[in-house]
Amino acid sequence: MSNSIVPVHLVVKSMRDNGYKNTAYAIAELIDNSLQHGSSKVDLICVEDDFKIGLKTVSRISEIAVLDNGKGMNKEVLQKALQFGNGTNLDKAAQTSIGKFGMGLPSSSISQAVRVDVWSWQNGILNALHTYIDVDEISYGNMSDVPEPQISKIPSKWLQIVNEIENSGTLVIWSNLDRCLWKTGKTIIDHSEFIVGRMYRKFINSGSAKISATVIKNNNLNQAIYKQDFTANDPLYLMPNTSISKELTKQGLFDPMFVKLGGDDGFEKKYTISFEGKNHDVFVRYSIATEATRKGYNAGSLPHGKHAGNNIGVSILRAGRELDLDTSWTNSHDTRERWWGVEVEFPPALDEVFGVTNNKQYANNFRELGYLDLNRILDERGQTMLEFKEELLDENDTKALLIDIAKDIKSQLARIRDTIKAQAKNLEKGTATTRHVQDDDDVEKHATDITNTRKEDGHIGQSDKDDDEKSDDEKLKDLVSELVGDDVPEAEDYAKTILTSDIKYQFIDANFESPAFFSVAPVGGKIIIKLNTSHPAYDQFVEILKDEIDENASKESIEKRLIDAKNGMKLLLMAWARYEDEQPDGKRKNNVRDARIDWGKMASEFMTIDE
Repeated sequence: MSNSIVPVHLVVKSMRDNGYKNTAYAIAELIDNSLQHGSSKVDLICVEDDFKIGLKTVSRISEIAVLDNGKGMNKEVLQKALQFGNGTNLDKAAQTSIGKFGMGLPSSSISQAVRVDVWSWQNGILNALHTYIDVDEISYGNMSDVPEPQISKIPSKWLQIVNEIENSGTLVIWSNLDRCLWKTGKTIIDHSEFIVGRMYRKFINSGSAKISATVIKNNNLNQAIYKQDFTANDPLYLMPNTSISKELTKQGLFDPMFVKLGGDDGFEKKYTISFEGKNHDVFVRYSIATEATRKGYNAGSLPHGKHAGNNIGVSILRAGRELDLDTSWTNSHDTRERWWGVEVEFPPALDEVFGVTNNKQYANNFRELGYLDLNRILDERGQTMLEFKEELLDENDTKALLIDIAKDIKSQLARIRDTIKAQAKNLEKGTATTRHVQDDDDVEKHATDITNTRKEDGHIGQSDKDDDEKSDDEKLKDLVSELVGDDVPEAEDYAKTILTSDIKYQFIDANFESPAFFSVAPVGGKIIIKLNTSHPAYDQFVEILKDEIDENASKESIEKRLIDAKNGMKLLLMAWARYEDEQPDGKRKNNVRDARIDWGKMASEFMTIDE
């Protein structure tokens, strides 16, 4: 009977839930290992199988592999690589690069797959060594140790997939993928490029590593159905030729789209931290968007703005590899946070100081300081900053060594935010003379951008179906019919204007016999919103906002219009509240409430406007 303190077959189940954010972060661990072992080229290979679901054939990911051209592993190193908590970088003296905890390969693998097989070779593939771990075998008590690596041929299937295998390298294969977030190879690659491109931007940008991805069908191993070379994704937006560069060129914007804050001299600040008898350097770098990048109505909804919106936070780099994009330093409610970048880079010797987790995804001590309001804490404690740091050091809290860095970052971010606000005012002044002319279209453009994004994400409406399936002649006929029914003057010319416009939404005033305030008609690939001019809400809410404001209007008359508009909005909301209140308990009441919640979610997307 085993007397093991930690029964392997039970622990392995809990270890599968080891905190990887998604499949892309787990794949990144394999790339870590490749770069750690001297690879200049890493290939991500996704293999798909076709399945019948009813009458439909769908493709699903069945295996994920990572192949590198690194120096390979001998028998001892390979066996250690698949052991939890073992490896070649456990001694502090060896912790000078990406690797550290001896958890990456096995931990990331079982977070996504039941089985992982590894082949590694140092002198040609005929000498490749193979071993594996299998969660099912461990769970059933049939595996307690990593099998001793044996010389074994790489399966011919993989030799067929890969065009060229170098004299040394490693091939890691995940199979029985029961926890993979995404179901197709292309989806995995598309999501991975953004994240992996950001993690390894320094390696990709310098040319020291090339990361490529391929999707292969199991029934046609010789022909890739999708290929992609990963490009750098720089959250400081200072690198040229990154994943947003083509879009910037298309929009006529400069690449890169941010500038160094303070220029070359003020861009980077160095801090020296004394820890365990040695001095270690930490670098903090800042960037900010140019006015040209933010020019135009709601630049945040444009492709480059959306890209920046997915890169909000302080980028934490360890040995040149990003651990985390830490959002604890941001104002989550403010969409303008996308227009700055901060990068903090430290060496592995400061892992304990920063609080690096064993899956290399967080720096917990640094994150805590992001959330802390240092000035409030000092006021509450009645302490100086020096006294607070000394108290932390007395408690052996290594966060004390990061206090000065955190304080400086918070101060700098406050100044950056003021600059971004000033930018917005300058941009507003620059458009003041034409703003009143553009307003009518600007909101519709914004709604169209949001709608196009939702369509790309798979949310398809009837108007989208009509746009894709009907000819221009059919769409024009439908639009004319809709407008003629509401006595719109010159309906045919108006319909042609609507059809050729890129704008999805069109408002039309109409006097129709209905208690409804407005109607919605998906017609000709567009969405026609008719405002009922005979409804009391039209006069109360729409008409007073529609008329131009006379430049000589008194302050009192402008204030009255704003108050009337506010009251009109309140009355609309109160009418809905009473409508919901009067519904009988049961399904109808629940449906009305659900409709309100769903509409609120949609409104949140449409009304998020960057200033």
